[in-house]
Amino acid sequence: MKDTPHKPREAVITDDAKAWVVNLACSKPKEFGHAAELWTRSALARYVREHAVQAGYPALAKAAKATVQRILDAQTLRPHKVKYYLERRDPNFLSKMKNVLLVYQEVALQNEAVTNGLAHPVVITVSVDEKPGVQAIGNTAPDLPPVAGKYPTVARDHEYVRHGTWSILAALDLHDGHVTARVEERHRSIEFIALLKDLDVHYPPDCTIRIVLDNHSSHISKETRAYLATRPNRFKYVLTPTHGSWLNIVETLFGKMTRTFLRQIRVGSKTELRERILLGIAEINQMPVVHRWKAFEALETIAEAV
Repeated sequence: MKDTPHKPREAVITDDAKAWVVNLACSKPKEFGHAAELWTRSALARYVREHAVQAGYPALAKAAKATVQRILDAQTLRPHKVKYYLERRDPNFLSKMKNVLLVYQEVALQNEAVTNGLAHPVVITVSVDEKPGVQAIGNTAPDLPPVAGKYPTVARDHEYVRHGTWSILAALDLHDGHVTARVEERHRSIEFIALLKDLDVHYPPDCTIRIVLDNHSSHISKETRAYLATRPNRFKYVLTPTHGSWLNIVETLFGKMTRTFLRQIRVGSKTELRERILLGIAEINQMPVVHRWKAFEALETIAEAV
């Protein structure tokens, strides 16, 4: 036996009224003369109550915050939250991405050939970028070490002092994992050219140094182009698309630095931070890891899109 589906009474809040609330939630408060950028649940419920009769939905004139929340939950709306996205502003984004991934695929084939005993490649590929604003933060009181059975963690005073910042300019060799890096106060053309000169010294003179990098002004400035002209056929650029820094494998190196020696670092001076960054890079070079791009299956999709 089963009762016939039925409603004990007609709904007080109609679908039209709910749609009006949803429309409000999908708008910004400033469109209705408020200062806030986003709705809070309380503010939205208050606006609904104050304007329900005028809008023709008197059933909402006494709507509580919970009532408005149930209407939003039915549509999975969270108007009080923000989720960021990045709009593609490079019209050639897909084609540039394809070029970068094809370089990574070629590097993988070169590395496989070297593993099988063939000659080293005459084109060396490195991934280059900057990590600016690395803060030299010092303690105002000494850290207290853990004490077994009593204090399980390091204790640190919540106050700190800022000594300044450094920029890390790094080039990651995609064949053997070696890192060529500089720690500078700024990352202008002069500092980037110094990194190029370090690469020029590090690699054999008869090879081409292919660099995967972004469109930062220091990379394509007049000064940098003037230096490149003095070393014809020595450097070859592969530019990532605008807002496509995630395509640059060197970002994984910066992530490794952040997780290891830069994590929770405290120093007594700006100079000490520079020394410890260089020491951390030297430790990476003692046990280099080849960073690989593994999502090559995306190439077919990209090729179809292009």
